[in-house]
Amino acid sequence: MIELSGREVQRSVAPVLGITVLDLAERNDVDWNSFCKRGTCARCRCLVIEGIEYLSEPNLAEERRLDPEEMEEGYRLGCQSKIEAVGPVKIKHTPYF
Repeated sequence: MIELSGREVQRSVAPVLGITVLDLAERNDVDWNSFCKRGTCARCRCLVIEGIEYLSEPNLAEERRLDPEEMEEGYRLGCQSKIEAVGPVKIKHTPYF
């Protein structure tokens, strides 16, 4: 299962391989914010608390938008991070504003 925490809504949901964390949150009515879905606005920024190994590797959009220190701490962009394997994952929406 994947545990998604938005601003007020928290849900455990079944993983869907190949879709983004943001899409999974939206499909399950978790209050995750996003405007662009291209990796530029960072409103979908999130912290992967557990299970980062089950997500895709950071892509160029994430590398351009997030600081290396943020990525080392487990921050990702929900619109760019895809579910690649099944396993325990815990992610919290952590926008800058």
